[in-house]
Amino acid sequence: MSTYGGAVALLVLGAVGVGCVYLLHRALTVSTATLTALPFQSGWLPQEHALSRFHARWYPMTLLFLAFDVEMLFMYPWAVIVARAGPSAVVEMFAFLGVLLVAVVWAWREGALRWV
Repeated sequence: MSTYGGAVALLVLGAVGVGCVYLLHRALTVSTATLTALPFQSGWLPQEHALSRFHARWYPMTLLFLAFDVEMLFMYPWAVIVARAGPSAVVEMFAFLGVLLVAVVWAWREGALRWV
């Protein structure tokens, strides 16, 4: 039993953590009856319900944003080690940017960059 003691303790700790977060959510949530109330201090009347769906044209734009976000995620650590790694790091980064450029050109051809 001692070999599985750590795993069982971690499982119990995870279950207690999930239970605490669930109870915190139940304590702090807003009732569904107040969802029709006006937004606090916005000054504008709501145009649609707060839980309304987004139009499908926003999803390709979101994916394009995530592609650029992941690009930056990889470029920051690369900028730190590029001087130490040498020319091979520069070649690898330009290959990575080339793949992303192909993705952007494809998204452009598919119309993901059109707003309307």
